[in-house]
Amino acid sequence: MTAASEGLDGKVALVTGASRGIGAAVARRLADAGVALGLGSRSGDDLGIEGAVAVATDVRDPAAVDALVAATVRAHGRLDIVVANAGVGAYGPFLELDPEQLELMIDVNLKGVMYTARAALPHLVSAGGGDFVSLASVAGVNAFPGEAVYNASKFGQVGFTRALDLELREYGVRCTSICPGGVATDFAIGTGRTAGMPELGGMMSPGDVAEVVMFALTRPRGMRLMTTTFRPMSEASWG
Repeated sequence: MTAASEGLDGKVALVTGASRGIGAAVARRLADAGVALGLGSRSGDDLGIEGAVAVATDVRDPAAVDALVAATVRAHGRLDIVVANAGVGAYGPFLELDPEQLELMIDVNLKGVMYTARAALPHLVSAGGGDFVSLASVAGVNAFPGEAVYNASKFGQVGFTRALDLELREYGVRCTSICPGGVATDFAIGTGRTAGMPELGGMMSPGDVAEVVMFALTRPRGMRLMTTTFRPMSEASWG
């Protein structure tokens, strides 16, 4: 166990969007730290992590999110950490955006996080504290051309999590928005990004983001991170 994972051994975490990219990297780092896992994804992949509960989960469906939380608590007896990671993106001029993509981004990025919080937070409160981590984006704090609806979904996600911080601090629940810049995954491939695009080479890795999540989770219980942004050196800080 490293200093970056100290204090997490024996805890129970739930991760959405866990089958690939940032979600999978976070899940594996948590498992390495001795955390028992409930993993939600559309595929229901357990990532080969021993003892993990894996449930096929569409975060747009509140009943599916409820089932994931219930299965995790049933298997592991409690819930200490929630990482709301499931997200989608589509880029391009607003007036040219496919209406289905508009609905999808709002439903997954904003409402999906709300459904996850509603199902999971009562368990953190009853446990006397815990961590709710929302994987947002720098697009949740800065506006970008060609990302109007993605911006709206992520600004809403960050605002929701900040409000939760105000409501839940007195219960010992820390609510954190993690807002990375460009990360080299298959996110938005085909809906604004293309496989092999040169920009991917200068982006951060999912593991880089997982390290920031671990940093937030391992701060002393007497302090909390509300919103943290970070970017690769190749990416200008504009917007």
